[in-house]
Amino acid sequence: MPLPISDRWRRGQVKNVADVKLGKMLQSDDTGDDVQADYMRAANVQPDGALRLQPKQMWFKPSELEGLSLKRGDVVVVEGGVGGFGRAAYLPNDLDGWGFQNSINRIRPTAATDGRFLAYYLIALRASGFIERYCNIVSMPHLTAEKLAALPVPVPDRSDQCAIADFLDRETARIDTLIAEQQLFVGLLRERRQAVIDSTVSVVKAEPVQLRRVIELVTSGSRGWGDYYSDAGVRFLRIGNLPRTDLAIRGEVQLVDLPPDVTEGERTRLVVGDVLFSITAYLGSVAVVDDAWEGGYVSQHVALCRLDPLRANSRFVGWVMLTTDGQDQLRQGAAGGTKQQLGLDDIRELRVPLPLLDEQHRIVAFLDEQTSKIDTLIAETKVFIELSRERRTALITAAVTGQIDVRNEVA
Repeated sequence: MPLPISDRWRRGQVKNVADVKLGKMLQSDDTGDDVQADYMRAANVQPDGALRLQPKQMWFKPSELEGLSLKRGDVVVVEGGVGGFGRAAYLPNDLDGWGFQNSINRIRPTAATDGRFLAYYLIALRASGFIERYCNIVSMPHLTAEKLAALPVPVPDRSDQCAIADFLDRETARIDTLIAEQQLFVGLLRERRQAVIDSTVSVVKAEPVQLRRVIELVTSGSRGWGDYYSDAGVRFLRIGNLPRTDLAIRGEVQLVDLPPDVTEGERTRLVVGDVLFSITAYLGSVAVVDDAWEGGYVSQHVALCRLDPLRANSRFVGWVMLTTDGQDQLRQGAAGGTKQQLGLDDIRELRVPLPLLDEQHRIVAFLDEQTSKIDTLIAETKVFIELSRERRTALITAAVTGQIDVRNEVA
């Protein structure tokens, strides 16, 4: 067996306890006597066993639709796709008039089998990594109908299956509710964080001025850096290193090693305090260079802005650009309208309030402290969510393999 199961239970294969059927290849045109109908597809089946039904339609022959029905008690399993194959979900209700695409295998259990138990077992099996190994991935992975039918499964008595499924329905619902509440809390914390930034900057009395008034240098990287990628050298900042909600450079570090005769990079050599803007994608991303990145280089997708330190605190400017107004400027362009990219003149024309330097320093210290506290809460909540998901998976695995006896747990 893929997972160790209770000695009390029999062993079998999916084909011993259910019928397995692959769906129909996507058909976009009517061949004459076809009918349009909603269909189940891989995107509807979530990793946690939930179904998200967002109806789409395709053509079926009436006879095909009858054979590809989806009824209460069925289990749908994703047949193929990187990251998706093997996902399983139970159908708690009939889906009248629906069919299913060939990205889905339908399992229709026998009368002696509870589809919920099968779905939970498949969820545990996928979480264990067995499905990936079982499919023997070479290129595009597939859990074919034949492989699914031959999959080993435990076969407890139906009464035990129902007790396990009832227990897991109850306990996973509790965990899912807890996760949803914590996700809502994360959203509220993010709103609070943005409100702190907006409200703090909004009380600045200074009139906004164009950034060009305090810029010493504004430029962007050159092309062709891929030729110099190396396992040793200096840091090379790509657009993916720019954060979305704070000013700290993040992500994987790529190194470059420039030959002595290549001098183009010197123009974009990073200095502590430089403000960086995304200019070709993820408009609104801003970062400020810290000690770890000093001396690195930037790609052509990033604008480097060096400010006069006697007039502007670079982190203050960064925080201003992370306000709702600052984000609007970056996403729409300083002159208005909708742009897919920013030019260096757009950076020069960004408008920021510039109070006295002492006030800028105070605001930076306050926002650094307050956002750090909120970020810590968000991180801790995310850890709690992840632990809850792990507990959910562990509970399912323990129940469907008989590691815990839940027959007396269900009222």
